Amino acid sequence: MLPEFVSGSPLLEGLWAAGVLIVSVLVAWLVLLVMRYGRRKLEKRRKATLVQRLLQYLSRPIFLLVVSQGLVLALSSVSYLESWRSNLGKVAIALVIILVTYGLAQSGRLLLGWYLRKAKIRHSLIRLVQRMTIILVYVGGLLVLLDYLGISISPMIAGLGIGGLAIALAVQPTLSNFFAGTQIVSDRVVQVGDYIELDTGEIRGYVTEVGWRSTRILTTFNNLVIIPNSRLADSVITNYYGPSMELAVIIYCGVSYSSNLAHVEEIALEVAREVINELDDTVKTFEPWFGYDEFGESNINFWIWLQAKDRIASFTVKSELIKRLHARFNQEGITINYPVRTTHLQWVSGSEPPASHNQPSPGGSE
Repeated sequence: MLPEFVSGSPLLEGLWAAGVLIVSVLVAWLVLLVMRYGRRKLEKRRKATLVQRLLQYLSRPIFLLVVSQGLVLALSSVSYLESWRSNLGKVAIALVIILVTYGLAQSGRLLLGWYLRKAKIRHSLIRLVQRMTIILVYVGGLLVLLDYLGISISPMIAGLGIGGLAIALAVQPTLSNFFAGTQIVSDRVVQVGDYIELDTGEIRGYVTEVGWRSTRILTTFNNLVIIPNSRLADSVITNYYGPSMELAVIIYCGVSYSSNLAHVEEIALEVAREVINELDDTVKTFEPWFGYDEFGESNINFWIWLQAKDRIASFTVKSELIKRLHARFNQEGITINYPVRTTHLQWVSGSEPPASHNQPSPGGSE
């Protein structure tokens, strides 16, 4: 609305419109300065860079929004453009829709990228998701703009639905692998560097890469196995690096029935503690466990349990424990029997078998 002293004079109305535009530019500039001041304050306080980048992304659309609305208001205040006021109002709302869509796309791209990076998702996958999000936001903004301008969007929505269904059916395996990969990474089922084994037992190795379509596993034979994410998501996975990298090492052994079981337990725990103290691959805070398991055919079986730092270290720990335990048992005179079977011979004509002079060793079986 124009003041009475301005109305009717083209010169004064033009000056009034110019003043409105200048005020809107100053207000937009003031808002921009406030946002920059806020960014600098956050930098000094070492706050999260997410808020700083968000202010940076939103400063341009907010500045353009204030200036454009001031321009439309300035033009609408001129009396000789009164016939264009309705159109100028539509232009103002259309500009609001466009700039808000732009701001939502940029801020959504930033927030989504921050969340996916926090979830440690691959960079190429983050860029793909960001592009898809921007496209969806722009398509939604375009539909809202066309609907406001009176253009029917029902055929477009129907076409997009049919086209989207056709595309979804055509790329169903790709989409299945994509969403499975997103689920694997977001749930942190496996991460790069983990040693995993599938339930089939045929595939095991280190995860080298989790892509948007497949996961690459480097086996112990230095072969690269590529598994589709949908298959990996449906498999039962054993992650040897989760929840921690420490791995249990269990040794099964047996001693003869004539052995002093208390002495055997003492020697075995002593050897296990020596391995823990002298090897860097063991968990120093773990106290070894010992237990007798069963009465076997030739031995009384037992187990020793300790922990290694990771799977690679478990092989070294297991080998060293077996060597030291065998050497110590030989030194202490503790016998580890090997399986022995008794053979029964049938003699013809009722004759008796010759007397055997071989006697089984103490603790063994015949």
